[in-house]
Amino acid sequence: MKIKAIMVFFFTTTTPFRIALGIGLSNVYKDNSLTALIVVGLLNVCSAGLLNYMALVDLLAADFMGPKLQGNIRLQIWAYLAVLLGGSGMSVMAIWVW
Repeated sequence: MKIKAIMVFFFTTTTPFRIALGIGLSNVYKDNSLTALIVVGLLNVCSAGLLNYMALVDLLAADFMGPKLQGNIRLQIWAYLAVLLGGSGMSVMAIWVW
């Protein structure tokens, strides 16, 4: 209970500061500046890395280590092929969009 109260306190005290910071930076922010492009690129990389980690480690690991999949080799092969096909499809879409 104490940790929840501390988290609520920091959220409520830092949120107005972050809003004010965003409003202040919006006046000097230039979309096409080198610094802005680097910062946006780094933030996108961090977000993509976190999403990959969540998908592969937290979500897929539970499914792949479950008794249903561990007991059936044919189902394992289909599951691995589906993951590879999905990852390949997302890579092709990323190249196509970029």
